[in-house]
Amino acid sequence: MILRPQRPEDVPLLTGGDSPLTDFGPRAELRMPRPPGLDGDGALSVMAPDGAVAGDVSWHWEQWGPNAGSRGPMIGIWLRRGYRGQGIGSAAQAQLVDLFFRHTTTNRIEARTAVDNIAEQRALEAAGFQREGTIRGSLWRDGAYRDDLMYAILRGDPRPGDR
Repeated sequence: MILRPQRPEDVPLLTGGDSPLTDFGPRAELRMPRPPGLDGDGALSVMAPDGAVAGDVSWHWEQWGPNAGSRGPMIGIWLRRGYRGQGIGSAAQAQLVDLFFRHTTTNRIEARTAVDNIAEQRALEAAGFQREGTIRGSLWRDGAYRDDLMYAILRGDPRPGDR
């Protein structure tokens, strides 16, 4: 499994919406993603071992304090139905973590997931993320506010291969 820049032909495959965990209400029209650059917001396609586009990983930057050292990416993932439950998600998120820690000075990478998304919780933990807590009422999904779980990994935390 590898990550690569998204191509125009990937976009129709990355529509989401085939899971109860992706119903966030009305969606903006899908646009071609910006070319990836780790310093800005971006996305990469997740390629399955069979060479098909399995999904994508994306990120945007969060600011915890007043200086540039207090910035960190919030990552997310979406996988096509036929590629879930095979370890592709945890591998893709671990690769994205490695990219950020090798090519930026960020110390903290975050991810959030719905409290009922057990598969993503397991994938994040397999990628080395630690659960930090519940973010109450932060997620609008399926007509109601829901709780999210916050996960993070720090530069000094052990990686899956280190254990």
